[in-house]
Parts: sequence; C-alpha cells; structure tokens
Amino acid sequence: MRGVMGASLLIQLLAAVAPAAADDPWVGSAVALHGEPGYAPGFTHFDFANPDAPVGGDVKLSAIGTFDTLNPYTLKGVSAAGLGLVYDQLTYNSPDEAFTEYGLVAETIEIPEDHSWVAFTLRPEARFHDGEPIKVEDVIYTLELLKTQGHPFYRAYYANVAQAEQVGERKVKFTFSGDTNRELPLIVGQMPVLPKHYWEGREFDKTTLDPPLGSGPYRVKSVDPGRSIVYQRVDDYWARDLPVHRGEYNFASLRYDYYRDSTVALEAFKAGEYDFRNENASKSWATGYEGPALTAGLIKKVEIENQRPTGMQGFVFNTRRTMFQDPRVREAVAYAFDFEWTNKALFYDAYARTSSYFSNSELASQGLPSETELEVLEPYRGRIPDRVFTSEYAPPTTDGSGNIRRNLRTALQLLKEAGWEVVDGKLTETKTGQVMAFEMLLVQPTFERVVLPFKKNLQRLGVDMNVRTVDTAQYQKRLDDFDFDMTVLAIGQSLSPGNEQRDFWTTDKAEQPGSRNLAGIRDPVVDELVELVIAAPDRDSLITRTRALDRVLLWGHYVIPNWHTRVFRVAYWDKFGRPDVTPRYALGFNNWWVDPEKAAALEARRRSRRN
Repeated sequence: MRGVMGASLLIQLLAAVAPAAADDPWVGSAVALHGEPGYAPGFTHFDFANPDAPVGGDVKLSAIGTFDTLNPYTLKGVSAAGLGLVYDQLTYNSPDEAFTEYGLVAETIEIPEDHSWVAFTLRPEARFHDGEPIKVEDVIYTLELLKTQGHPFYRAYYANVAQAEQVGERKVKFTFSGDTNRELPLIVGQMPVLPKHYWEGREFDKTTLDPPLGSGPYRVKSVDPGRSIVYQRVDDYWARDLPVHRGEYNFASLRYDYYRDSTVALEAFKAGEYDFRNENASKSWATGYEGPALTAGLIKKVEIENQRPTGMQGFVFNTRRTMFQDPRVREAVAYAFDFEWTNKALFYDAYARTSSYFSNSELASQGLPSETELEVLEPYRGRIPDRVFTSEYAPPTTDGSGNIRRNLRTALQLLKEAGWEVVDGKLTETKTGQVMAFEMLLVQPTFERVVLPFKKNLQRLGVDMNVRTVDTAQYQKRLDDFDFDMTVLAIGQSLSPGNEQRDFWTTDKAEQPGSRNLAGIRDPVVDELVELVIAAPDRDSLITRTRALDRVLLWGHYVIPNWHTRVFRVAYWDKFGRPDVTPRYALGFNNWWVDPEKAAALEARRRSRRN
C-alpha cells in the first residue's frame, strides 16, 4: 500500500514560495520526511525514467491462481492483478527516495508546523476516464467510502483522519485527531481518488467484474473472469506529461494471464506465452531456465540489485490456537526447521537467513540494546522476556548436514518446561492429554518441498504436521478468517514504519477479519511500542523505537524466520528497453518500454525457428 516511509522533525516542501509567517502552513508541490526531496523545483523527469522512451507494444504478464473482483479496496473476493494502474492518488511516491511524495492529483500541499492537518489543492486538469473533472467532493467521498465500506486495513490506516472538508474551489482539508503523527499528511496523500458519480448507487462492498471508472494511466479493456485481464493505455491520460510520469507507462497494453501454479507459469513463459517474469523460486532460477529460447539468446536472465528493506517472511503461528499460546512451545517448534540444510540442498545457497522484522535496513535490531533503546524498553521490564535485555535474537542454526539431533534435544527440553512430553510416540500435553497435531496451510505447491523436510523433523518430536495446499480464493478466505494453524507470513516493511504497524501487530486487529495480524498478537506492550513508533518525532527516535519493537516481537517467537535476497531476479523475452538507472527501492518495470527494433528482430527469429 505504502511506499518507502519515514518521520523526522523537518518537512521540506519544494514549491518556490515566499517565507511563511510562524503560524502559516508550509505550501509546496512535494514533501519529504527525510531532509529535502531529491528533485528540485522545475525538474522534468525522474532519473530512473527515459523521457524519450518509445510508446507502444503489447506486453503479456502472468499471475497465479484466480480472481473474482475488479474492486481491490474491499475485503470480499480476490482482486485482479494490475488494478492499481487504473487509479491515481493525490500524490506520487518516488521509488528512489525514502518516503518522498510529489503532487499528482494534488497540485500543492499545505502542512502546518504542528501537523494537525493537511490540505491539498487539486489540479484543474485532473480528469477521470469519462472526462469528468476530479473534484474535492470525490476526495471526501473516497475517504468516507474506504473507512466505512472498504477493507478493514483502511479503517486502521485512516483511523486518525477525523474530518475531510472542502475549504476552497479545488482545496480539501484533512484534520487529524490524537497525538502528533508526522506521517499522516503523506499517508493521506497516498489515498486513491474514486469517482463519486460512478460509485453512488453501486454496492461498493460487493465483488464486481464491471470494469471500473478510474483516472490512471490504464483502463480495463477486457476481462475473462478468473483467467485473464487486459489493460489499455489511456492515450489522452491527463497526467501523461507531468514530471512524475514522463517516461513511464509506455506499453500500449498489458495482459495478465492466470496460471494454476508457478511451475506451469514458468513452462508457459519459456514457450513464449508471456514476456516478463520476476522469479521468486531459487531452484527455478538455478535450474529452470533452460531450453532452446535461452540457448539462442531470445530470453534474457538478469539480477538487478536493490536497497529495498526485506521485512519478514516466516512460518507464522496462529496464537489463537491453544497449543501455540506458550512462547516456549513456539520456540521449540522453530528448532525443527533446518534453514542451513534447506538453503544448501534446495536453494543453491541463494538466500540469507532473516533475523529481524525489519531486515536489510537500519531499523533492524542487532547486538544488545543501545542506551537509547534501553530507555524505551526499561519501563516494560518484567512484562517482556528478560532475554530482550540480555541476548541478541538469532534463529536456531545447524551445520547444514541434515543432522539436527542437538536442536531436537533443545526443543524437547523447552517442550518439557512448557508441560509437553512424548507419549507413545506422540507429543502430548500432560495436563489435558492434547496431542500436538496441526496444519501448515500453503497456496504455492512449490513451497511443499520446503515444508516437507520440516514436517519430517517435527515427526521426530512426536508432532504431526499436515501440509495442505489450497487454491488462491480459499487461501485468502482462510487467512481473512484466521482459519489456519500455521502458514507463511510475508510482511514487507518500508524505511519508515508507521500506521500500518497497527494492522500487523496490535490487539485491536487480532480478531478483526482481514487484518494482517495473522499471529493473533494481543500484547499491551506491543500495542504501546507501535504507538511510540508512529509518534516518533524524528528519524533517530524512529530507529530506536522500531528496534525496540523488533526485539519484543522477535523474542515473542511469533514466527519461524525464513530467508531473503537483495536482488530482483528477472527473465524476459528480448523485446524490451530499460533505463540505465534503476530505482533503489523498486524494480521500475513501469519505466521499461518495448523496443521496436528488438521486438521486430525477436519476432523474425521466432518465425525462423518455427519454420
């Protein structure tokens, strides 16, 4: 949802304005929460965009599973890939900067020194695809719609947006409640603008396959429900020549074809059924890209480095289940996962082990708590694990040989302390007689090869883990309803965490269907630390408070950390051109283009091979 975010004492606005009086708001066309925006007033395009890129060419992409709705803003249904291309936001997040926003639908931004409100003046040329202007009433309507009928995420995200009102012909003002929250003006800037005249009289909270009315660079051209969706470039797109979009969205059309699983999708890619693939499976990257097209050089295979925080991927415990409510049990189960063997035997040593919820960033905790971290943590001593103060968290390790007897002995000791013992080969809770048996819920069959060795190790502890892979719709429904024992958690993080942390970890979200608090964390300390992160007055305090939150989450043993990589692994048929510069925090595929000469040469070589 959000881009790379942050908080600091200084907000620097780009517009060239006269010095404001002490009580006057800052006014400008761009805002950054880390020093100054990277582009000066009057810039013509981003460094990672080619303003002379040719426009045209049809591009085919892939998606996994299925979809049953074209409304991505509600809890119901599985939305189609690519729908974000249809809608414009008030501002545009630069993927090359740490939470910097440039005006898009909004021409100017106003923020007072106390950050108690933000006002946006809309561009007079901003239009929906039917030619109707984007009005203040559309912005106000969107906020109310998302907060009352949208996905539960939005209620948390905009919880402190108390009021939206029209204060000028093209100006809308958002007033905030609660303590100072320096990122709220930018959070509001990320809000898409939905057309009031389209949605009035329609059921927003229902699934729909009607092509929506938007204002973005693409519109929905055609839909084959559950199988494919095609987007057509809007030739008269109102923001085409704004600096934030110059050299972007160059493809004439984008088609997403859906495949049952990634294995089928990979074979379809090599057969030329679609053009571009972002590979997530290390085995496929190491061994799957073989065949005549690659040998002939028709397919390019490259790794593109990035500086994007990797967040946390891991096997998450549903602590709503009684068997997983004791952190000693969760810690013990983690000793049965052998990452080192998995990385060597299955991943070709392609990954690094994750040991932080904010990995690959300065926000990740490391070593023992610093003095400033201790100032945050000391008030909670006795309410959080003592090891938060005395030990650096590290997930269990092995020698990679596959022999994990030492780890299993440690696991059994922890389980004994928690009141479990092996009886007739089954791990049993001594008080209740409950046998530990649970289900690992998956949506990708390729993940089975990872969890089946984990299952085997658990069997040696007397634990019966059943592995179940379901389709996309069922998987999403079960996650929304917290109907699982264990599954794969994937929480991406930005450089500046904030309001979204409520949805990930807090008590209020533990029982709210559709929230990202899959673990079911209900800890008042975590709730308070999240609020401290949100209220951080400057960058240094944000780092300190986030590291403190990270330590408490890690020592809660809510997940078994998985792994991460710091490169994009992409393969594509040789028809594309791309800028020399890649954004630091994104792949930037929207800035690529179809090179007419390459496309013609590729088609000629394909024809010759067929003949």
